[in-house]
Amino acid sequence: MKVAPEGLAAQLARTLSPVYLVSGDEPLLVGEAADAVRERARAAGFTERAVHFIERGSSWDDVRADTGNLSLFAARRLVELRMPTGRPGAAGSAAIVALIERHDPDTLLLIVTGRLDRDAQGAAWVRAVDAQGVWVNAWPIARDKLPAWLGARARRAGLTFDPAALALLADRTEGNLLAAQQEIDRLALVARGTTIGVAELAGSVASSARYDVFALGDAARAGQAARALRILEGLRAEGVEATLVLWALLREMRRVLQGGSRLSRRDYPRLVERAARADRAIKGRLQADGWDEIALLAVNLCGVPFPLPRQI
Repeated sequence: MKVAPEGLAAQLARTLSPVYLVSGDEPLLVGEAADAVRERARAAGFTERAVHFIERGSSWDDVRADTGNLSLFAARRLVELRMPTGRPGAAGSAAIVALIERHDPDTLLLIVTGRLDRDAQGAAWVRAVDAQGVWVNAWPIARDKLPAWLGARARRAGLTFDPAALALLADRTEGNLLAAQQEIDRLALVARGTTIGVAELAGSVASSARYDVFALGDAARAGQAARALRILEGLRAEGVEATLVLWALLREMRRVLQGGSRLSRRDYPRLVERAARADRAIKGRLQADGWDEIALLAVNLCGVPFPLPRQI
């Protein structure tokens, strides 16, 4: 059964499932979901906890031992598997399925992993969790929903933000929910009971935003030129390869060709020329800054006209 992070508390209040899978690349959401399962398990009498870090080539003997040596007088046990890649291999997948199918009432299985791609989601062990337990998939918070998400978190902490301050907090912590929560926790200590505006926030919140190349594509598709440039600046500061960033924009260009954009096919030749300039600049074959050319391509994709030089 799939459950969103915000629905996990209600599920845990109804019943405790024998196996939980928490996946995603948002450390805050993953950590909070795993903590909620651990707390509920302790309350239900699972007082022992065994943690196994699973990497490529790991042996599953210790996991099998932890789940197979309970006596009649042993405490109930939470067995936690941490798998960063979400790919335990054929042997690991079979071992997890076997653990789930044992239906041992004295063992609760918690699996914590990173984001599962489409192939990983179809693995036998994931299907077994989905069929007999709970799968919490912690997706990133979409940019347009981030201010509301932050506002709800702030209210739970006893804080009130005006809309402009929430927008600023979202800008400065986008893609880094942990930094956003830390800032809310800090403000709860010093500003509880007051309305926080831009002036109060601007001087105290450093930019902690983290971006990925897919966020750049989303901004270009939405025509958000200012946001696209801000994301580009963040990607460059984080040391992301320019070639990877250009790939993300080329991906959006293909959408243009397929008619999935506000731009038309007539715009495509100009975009191709701009992308060619960026590629040549990155490779040192053009006397121009590759990141500048990428920025120009991004704003062109946003629908902002910017003429090409006469010569490529």
